[in-house]
Amino acid sequence: MLRTIFLAAALFSLAGPASAHPGHEASGFLHPFTGIDHLLAMVGVGLWAALLATRKPASGFLVPAAFTIMMAAGAIAAFSGIKLPFAEAAIIASVFVVGGLVLASVRMPMIGAMTVVGLFAVFHGYAHALEAPVKAAGVYVLGFLIATALLQAVGFGLGRVMLRRGGNLGLRALGGVVMAGGALTLITQ
Repeated sequence: MLRTIFLAAALFSLAGPASAHPGHEASGFLHPFTGIDHLLAMVGVGLWAALLATRKPASGFLVPAAFTIMMAAGAIAAFSGIKLPFAEAAIIASVFVVGGLVLASVRMPMIGAMTVVGLFAVFHGYAHALEAPVKAAGVYVLGFLIATALLQAVGFGLGRVMLRRGGNLGLRALGGVVMAGGALTLITQ
């Protein structure tokens, strides 16, 4: 276990800029789809919410909602000029942590799950907002929040299908795919 933690820390320290990057359209909607790290984290949150909802159905809505709300808080921080250190590392860490939570089939109290995803969401919202066009910042933020909700819904739906068809093992395998995608992101940056 200790070796795994050290390996993860070493990989996070190598993380380059997050894959949510300049040159996006003015609406912000496509932004989460253009960075594999963001896409994996958001789908991963939906997968984990599907797992958590098997015991607490409200988790299926509240965990993704916490992520989306805290993304907005991260965007506000960026627009306010607040500097968040290690944002890129936190974003890639979110992929590994959320994927690992699904892979390990971790169930925790809903407030804990909301806190975990909310902390990571602040960094995702911050990174997205740093690239917002000044004149259309509100529309841009709304666009990436809508896209985030859609990606989480895709993850939730995929998670529910896997739970019905492949059981817990099928969903856990998807958590492994999220983590593998995170590793691929680190390697290719």
